[in-house]
Amino acid sequence: MSLLSKLRCITVDVTGTLIAYKGELVDYYCMAAKAIGLPCPDYKRVHEGFKLAYTDMAQKYPCFGFSAKIPNVVWWKTVVRDSFVKAGYEYDEETFEKVFKRIYSTFGSAAPYSVFQDSRPFLRWARQKGLIVGLVSNAEYRYQEVILPALGLNKGEWDFGVFSGIEGVEKPDPRIYKLALERAGNIAPEEALHIGDSMRKDYVPAKSIGMHALLLDRFKTEAAKDWREAGAIVLPDLVAVQQLLESDKLKC
Repeated sequence: MSLLSKLRCITVDVTGTLIAYKGELVDYYCMAAKAIGLPCPDYKRVHEGFKLAYTDMAQKYPCFGFSAKIPNVVWWKTVVRDSFVKAGYEYDEETFEKVFKRIYSTFGSAAPYSVFQDSRPFLRWARQKGLIVGLVSNAEYRYQEVILPALGLNKGEWDFGVFSGIEGVEKPDPRIYKLALERAGNIAPEEALHIGDSMRKDYVPAKSIGMHALLLDRFKTEAAKDWREAGAIVLPDLVAVQQLLESDKLKC
């Protein structure tokens, strides 16, 4: 039996799978500082500062502060402030507020993101096939409520979303995939396929609960060779996923 004929649901990762950042995330941090007349911060230092600050907050208060009931804006304000401080830039409160407001509003809009050309066609194809389509992402609430609709990826393109900042569970915890199956109507794992771009966060946890899984390698990463050697099916884009599913070469 072909896999497509047995599937009832497809879940898809968001960032790196359906959408991508325009440029680097810290570009927008540096541009926000420049926009209010500050000297342009050192890109490399801010980049390293952000990685440290984000990792620290994610470990202390995962899922964007869900369990600690930290407001989203407060969580991000701490990350942004610490990113600059760790990079060697300490602004007075008034100056920092101006920088932060620009950064927070930018990332709450469609401005820093682009949608891959094959994303909407793939989602529409899946729904036309009668499949339930869900999004599973380590993202905050603005992705579901503001960002994706602003990018044209609204509820007309997918049926349900499971976002870590709303649910309080994040990849690679398999519970986020179990929750997705519940949202799809309590379907069996073997009736669902997950598509993502991370072996650790997407492929392994989805497979661990019995779902089918595929990986995308949109950016020709070095890790893709290891993914294939580990037995994963790795494809360049969603066009290739659709073609593979329609070819009946995937059996279950």
